[in-house]
Amino acid sequence: MIDEAKIEKAAQAIIEAIGEDPHREGLVDTPKRVARMYAEIFSGIGLDPTEVLNTGFNEEHKEMVALKDIQFYSMCEHHLLPFFGVAHIGYIPAGKVVGISKLARALSIIAARPQLQERLTSQLADAIMTAVKPMGVGVVVEAQHLCMSMRGVKTSDSIVVTSAMRGIFRKDTSTRTEFLSLIKKQR
Repeated sequence: MIDEAKIEKAAQAIIEAIGEDPHREGLVDTPKRVARMYAEIFSGIGLDPTEVLNTGFNEEHKEMVALKDIQFYSMCEHHLLPFFGVAHIGYIPAGKVVGISKLARALSIIAARPQLQERLTSQLADAIMTAVKPMGVGVVVEAQHLCMSMRGVKTSDSIVVTSAMRGIFRKDTSTRTEFLSLIKKQR
């Protein structure tokens, strides 16, 4: 459970530590706003993404299902700055399909935690494999990290791409190639 009172105190301490007046008009309610925001953006802590994926339908479709350009927002656990972008998911059912909104919901749960992009990608692929039990799954995540854009090297156009391939997507080059061609951006 998220302790909003503790976050408020921490936010006020940060405001004071940077040399600002926490009682200034524009900052008076900032600790409360920060606490509510953190409760929302970290709402995936303790939730199991496989639970939303357990709702499926028996279906003998054995061809690839792909969902691309699913927007997400997460927080880098190293700097507590956002990273955001899109995820692409493909899977080959083995007698069960899952509602496409459930795939996006699983991503939202996993993203709503202090995260690393690499872990987010793997956790999403593993959750789909566990809950849906497909022949295989592929996940590709493309994201911009504000910890690189706003600070440090300040590279505003960098995109980090990670992938996780499971089952037939890892074993069979043609399946992996089909998935990657389906999610390829049309320019």
